[in-house]
Amino acid sequence: MRRSFGSPILSAAIRLLTPFLMLFAAYVAIHGHTSPGGGFQAGALLGAALILIRLVHGHASVWGPTRQTLLSLACGGAFAYAGIGMASMLAGMTLFDYSALPLPGSGGERRGIASLCVELAVLVTVSSVMTLIFDALSLKPED
Repeated sequence: MRRSFGSPILSAAIRLLTPFLMLFAAYVAIHGHTSPGGGFQAGALLGAALILIRLVHGHASVWGPTRQTLLSLACGGAFAYAGIGMASMLAGMTLFDYSALPLPGSGGERRGIASLCVELAVLVTVSSVMTLIFDALSLKPED
């Protein structure tokens, strides 16, 4: 999408809707490590917000991450997810046993902190990959 798809009405609607989508994504991510839901669902919500911005304003919009930044975030989130799991193995426990991690607090508090970090890593990866897929499908081959 070289040019924007938007109009003043769509632009105003997106400016109104996007912060709520992002806030709800943050809520789902933070609340999701203790209940059903979490990183994947929050990443889908955040990715949808980024895609809406790209739909209305085009890829040349001033706001939003570049493709290179999205690729770096996707890789970083995947490495953070794997790193948290492997850190528990290095501490002498099984894969993803967060109670062995050198974090402050008791075993349950450590599990909560590490679980939240895993959910945030999944959020970053999913939202970045969704936006990258949209970019790959919407751009012309010469772009």
